[in-house]
Amino acid sequence: MTYIDLFGNEIEENLILAEKYIEPPFSILDGRSQRWQQRKQSWKALGLKGEDGRSVKVYEFEKLNAKTGRNISDTSIFDPVLCEVIYTWFVDKGGKVLDCFAGGSTRGVVASCLGLNYTGIDIRKEQIESNIEQAKKILPEGKLPNWIVGDSEKVIDDINDEFDFVFSCPPYFNLEVYSDLEGDISNLKDYNEFLVHYENIIDKSCKKLKKGGYACFVVGDVRDKKGNLLGFVPDTINIFKKVGMKFYNDAVLLTPLGSAMLRADNNMKNKKLTKVHQYVLVFRKED
Repeated sequence: MTYIDLFGNEIEENLILAEKYIEPPFSILDGRSQRWQQRKQSWKALGLKGEDGRSVKVYEFEKLNAKTGRNISDTSIFDPVLCEVIYTWFVDKGGKVLDCFAGGSTRGVVASCLGLNYTGIDIRKEQIESNIEQAKKILPEGKLPNWIVGDSEKVIDDINDEFDFVFSCPPYFNLEVYSDLEGDISNLKDYNEFLVHYENIIDKSCKKLKKGGYACFVVGDVRDKKGNLLGFVPDTINIFKKVGMKFYNDAVLLTPLGSAMLRADNNMKNKKLTKVHQYVLVFRKED
């Protein structure tokens, strides 16, 4: 059996579920599979560069670059195939998407390509300018995502709209520090303070969500200075439940190994397992 994907490619596929849903709607998403990687390359071929406009300090990668002489990326890039899959599963054509931690261009551009109306907020002006410049090269005039510069904790209050879907990937506390701007919660030093602002942003976002609508956050756990896991994933779940959302689905995204092979040996000196997955958490707002 064959089908034609979004990019006009003829795909051989004997899994009816994959033909209907892009990826089988299971709780394990294999971002390492050949099919997934082929779709990812198709998105990149459109000119999608989720890393543009970003400058992040991750000191572990700086050490690796010095040690290996390789240019290992220190910037996390959101997977366009995950976007495509999640949008296809949870948002109807023409639906409105709110992204309170917009970051790079990926979630906005993919949304527009799929006929969705995307509003993304990011505190860094240079990031939004880069996103818009990139989107203009990919999307037809009049189909650009709506990106807003500002602090989500304040900006969301001024948005007079109702959304079908909330979709974001928040800062993993201060694992990646995006700027020193006031209101950028990635530069906070205290985890409990971070959670207060994080909860406010989630609460305000979900208040803009239609009844029966869904929210999806892609998250991973991080460690404190002593190497202990903070519990960011369960904290995210508890916050969504606290603001009135129902925990509806969870999935694990297996990510490409990339630099993990280089990091694993050093991590194991302190008995730390190297993360090669992220959590895809889905919540529902009751009717």
